[in-house]
Amino acid sequence: MKAPAAKEPSVSSAVSTINDVARLAGVSIKTVSRVMNDEPNVREETRTKVKEAAARLHYRPNLLARSLAGSRSFLIGLLYDNPSSSYVIDLQQGVIERCRQSGYHVLSEPQDSLAPDIGRAIASLLATIRLDGVILTPPLCDMAVVLDAVEAAGVPYVRVSPSLFPGRSALVEMDDTQAAYEMTQFLLARGHRDIGFVRGHPEHGSSHRRYDGFIKAMHEAGAEPHSRRIAQGFNSFASGLEAAKALFMDAGNLPTAIFASNDEMAFGVMAYAQQTGVRVPDQVSVVGFDDTPGSMIIWPHLTTIRQPVTDLAYAAADMLLSRASADEDAPNFSDTRRELPFELVMRESAKAV
Repeated sequence: MKAPAAKEPSVSSAVSTINDVARLAGVSIKTVSRVMNDEPNVREETRTKVKEAAARLHYRPNLLARSLAGSRSFLIGLLYDNPSSSYVIDLQQGVIERCRQSGYHVLSEPQDSLAPDIGRAIASLLATIRLDGVILTPPLCDMAVVLDAVEAAGVPYVRVSPSLFPGRSALVEMDDTQAAYEMTQFLLARGHRDIGFVRGHPEHGSSHRRYDGFIKAMHEAGAEPHSRRIAQGFNSFASGLEAAKALFMDAGNLPTAIFASNDEMAFGVMAYAQQTGVRVPDQVSVVGFDDTPGSMIIWPHLTTIRQPVTDLAYAAADMLLSRASADEDAPNFSDTRRELPFELVMRESAKAV
């Protein structure tokens, strides 16, 4: 009499386990774990077989079980302090997209960079939740007390667009100075010489780099702006409105163009222009920086620099996960800096004079 055939794991609504996947794929539980964790040194044929079995059984690894079974938590922390919601959304999108590819999850935590106990707050967070890595964004990435707290916790980290402490950590960035320089050249090439500038938040290193690029281009053209053409902003729509009030104070002597060092402030400038009857771009051209979704909603559509925020965040997560999947000590890990390209996007808010 024949022995009954081995029963294939059910593909019903019951929750499948790693044992079910291993049995269906004909491999060990350890091999399934390595494939699910996207670890190297697994034959492609075996990897495909395991993934097909997991898909057939609708298997999803249990995060807690994975964490308890090894030295990793499968959690990446994204820490930020930025008033621009679109910037934060783009950051989250990039990190989540990369983490999902490797079965990781993202802990997205806003922080108050002005809090006197910011270092202690970061230290408490890292002591409470085990993270496999942290992504720090401006201005947190330039605060020594924050870096000290992360390093004391022994958590790997990557910084997005830092300005200070070069060489202290892995980082991803774009060339803010060159981007602002090229945008200013764009305006100069269209006949603008009397150009106003709205500076970004003074605690963000990118704000200073963008101002440096603007001044460099103006200096080379022999058109250095008067101090009354420079207004301080704080990366928000409201601060753009206030900056425009200062730049438009003398209604009979308006600049021919205004370069706001982020889109949110450019929107504020354009809103104030509309409130006061100043036509954009017929009387004043307005340009921004970031290429947020609003730049194609506002009218006229905003000429701006496309900053690859999502790609920067994706690259930061990729650097962390590449380190996590390497040997634990990774003494020769050399992927410590990536620079991504920007793009000048020409739209209707700027014209020649």
